Amino acid sequence: MLAEELHFGRAAQRHHIGQSALSQQLRLLERELGVRLLDRNTHRVQLTRGGEIFLVEARKILSQVDRATELVRNGTERPSLRVGILDASYDSAPLILHEVQERHPELKIRQVRTGLSQQYQWLLDGRLDVGFGRAFLAPPEIASKLFRLDRMGVLTATHHPFAELESVPVSSLAGQPVMLADQEQAPELHHLVMELCRSADVVPELYHGSCDSIQGAVFLVAMGRCVLCIPASGTPALPQVCWRPLSSPGALYPWSVLWRQGNESSYVREVVTCAQELSREHGWLQDISAEPPQMPPGSATVPLPQLASLDPPSRGRQRSRRRTTPQQDIVAIFRTMSIVPRISPVT
Repeated sequence: MLAEELHFGRAAQRHHIGQSALSQQLRLLERELGVRLLDRNTHRVQLTRGGEIFLVEARKILSQVDRATELVRNGTERPSLRVGILDASYDSAPLILHEVQERHPELKIRQVRTGLSQQYQWLLDGRLDVGFGRAFLAPPEIASKLFRLDRMGVLTATHHPFAELESVPVSSLAGQPVMLADQEQAPELHHLVMELCRSADVVPELYHGSCDSIQGAVFLVAMGRCVLCIPASGTPALPQVCWRPLSSPGALYPWSVLWRQGNESSYVREVVTCAQELSREHGWLQDISAEPPQMPPGSATVPLPQLASLDPPSRGRQRSRRRTTPQQDIVAIFRTMSIVPRISPVT
């Protein structure tokens, strides 16, 4: 808890012990290890390099203890797979995991909804086996396999002027009430959508409300309160909203399977295999250099435009970082699937 809070007073309260007792326990641990775990002064507390390493390994041990406890309590050794997802409404992960489950009915799949940064951390410390999302900013200890590229677009109400367009120039977002992801839950998405607008010299009118659910955001769009930047794969099946691709510039979001280097689990390999097979079956990576054709009214699927320097198709040990433009860095947003709000038809 001290490593999470980085504050002796708050950590002591969570432990229900005195601050002096917590300090003494830390000194005893540091003395036993022969390594200083924290640097602290009157202004701040932070982990040392040794503390960061110790924290990762300690969390792995605690995670294994939790799994062992669960197995004993359940009285079974049924295999399990812990999967990090950005949201259950994205369709890629559910499709892939459904295929894995069909092939391995004995497997217990536990989906954990969490942001991408948290996925990286939990993959490293063993709390997750597999994750889904963009791989470019992952630590070098995280391996990845690219399986999908999504065309970025705008979700609007069917009575919105954007619905009459075949594609929406980014410059057209000027003055539009745009809902952004919460900075606490998805800071990368919030930042990248803003950077895409800046690249076109656009200052959108930010919608001042917020939603902690995808269904709520789509409901607001349907009511004409705001518009939502969303990839083609996230278009909800609602007659009150429609999706149009962004243009000038166009943008893609690269989806990858993520896992920890050295994890040789056969179930992790099965997830990667299923992702690759579904990618070929659905054409998730095909013809990305093609210009989008004329889009018929109501269509929500278009070929992906040319856009260089996306995430590598696969990665073992990560190479040095590359700089990307905002257009290359757009994050996938939301897809409404089985649960949708009740909305009266717009007249």
